[in-house]
Amino acid sequence: MSSTDTAVTKTDGLMVRAIKEAVFAGVIALGMFILYIGVKTDQNINNELIWYTRPGLLAIFVAIAAIGRFAIVAFFAPWAKARKMRASTKPVSLEVAKPSYFKTHFLKIALVALILYPPVILFLVGTQGSLKYIDNFGIQILIYVMLAWGLNIVVGLAGLLDLGYVAFYAVGAYSYALLSQHFGLSFWLLLPLSGIFAALWGIILGFPVLRLRGDYLAIVTLAFGEIIRLVLINWTDVTQGTFGVSSIPKATLFGMPFDASAHGFAKTFGLSMSSAYYKIFLFYLALALCMLTAYVTIRLRRMPIGRAWEALREDEIACRSLGINTVTTKLTAFATGAMFGGFAGSFFAARQGFVSPESFVFLESAVILAIVVLGGMGSLTGIAVAAVVMIGGTELLRDMDFLKHVFGPDFTPELYRMLLFGLAMVVVMLFKPRGFVGTREPTAFLKERKAVSGSFTKEGHG
Repeated sequence: MSSTDTAVTKTDGLMVRAIKEAVFAGVIALGMFILYIGVKTDQNINNELIWYTRPGLLAIFVAIAAIGRFAIVAFFAPWAKARKMRASTKPVSLEVAKPSYFKTHFLKIALVALILYPPVILFLVGTQGSLKYIDNFGIQILIYVMLAWGLNIVVGLAGLLDLGYVAFYAVGAYSYALLSQHFGLSFWLLLPLSGIFAALWGIILGFPVLRLRGDYLAIVTLAFGEIIRLVLINWTDVTQGTFGVSSIPKATLFGMPFDASAHGFAKTFGLSMSSAYYKIFLFYLALALCMLTAYVTIRLRRMPIGRAWEALREDEIACRSLGINTVTTKLTAFATGAMFGGFAGSFFAARQGFVSPESFVFLESAVILAIVVLGGMGSLTGIAVAAVVMIGGTELLRDMDFLKHVFGPDFTPELYRMLLFGLAMVVVMLFKPRGFVGTREPTAFLKERKAVSGSFTKEGHG
């Protein structure tokens, strides 16, 4: 048999396998979506439950699953395999490729863009129209960036899987809400206090789980997050239970409140009263807190404690054999990560003016962990990009009313937001399994080249 006949046979076999995989994927998608998408229930004017089918919408989702699986098996998998083989046979070059200007100055460009974001939005859509873009697409994304960078210390650097990180977020929020209401303390005093309280709870969590690893650690941290949420619900004398804490005092700028009083921000600078000024102030404050989080993380990673975290992540037994105290290493990781979660929680309470246990459910921990994994564990830049994509994309899906023209007037984007969100995560993990920035680069380098003595390189005798 000639090489041409062999190639044709392989291609035919690949296509047959791709068709089989596509059929299986379509059947699985049909079974998963037939009740969730293919059938919809409603009430008539007599308050009776009725249901009707949507075969067109169901067929679209089944076709997407089948075509996507066919494309992966028939085209993407052979292309990835061929690319891997070419990379393995490519000769190694001693020359180091010079990074592009954009890659070299990416952080500077991103920081300048963030600083100019509020003025540009104000110029484009006006004062009142800018509230949505600055608050939902600015402040909220920065809060999740801060939370993800804090969890990155625990998961990405120390390698400790924490599924209850939202508990520290809740501790910071309720610390600010309760202390500001009952004791009249200012935001600038409660911001560090909330971080300290959250760090103490991180140490309290760290002690029982010192000997746990992997799945067992994840289960205990998940239970810790649920315990904090249930305490917030049932301790009604302090937390008001499910009613939450409302009328939380806002943050001030050097004692100037953002209200209509005579000594308020707008009156002091002769501006017309608008709530946009407070949102812009919170945006820059959140940006400053994110920069502080990134700076502390980078500095700690270069210190001995950061090296100990990374050693613990790679191999705990080897880490212990090197004389590293794993007890203090784990406790410092939990405490440091929890501290940044407390900062984000206090900022969240000042932004919302209302906190309740519903804001601190397990889904929040899952979203924060997904941001860390999708961005690339240990990579601050990748995590920030993942937060922008996930949180910003979720907000965009809230306003996708144009999909009603595609799927019909009964289509509501809110119902399918998490479904589309999950499909997007699956696609990302297929193409970038280690995250957006998934390369683990060494943090310790030899500063200068040293020649090796000839006595170490010449062939020995005997």
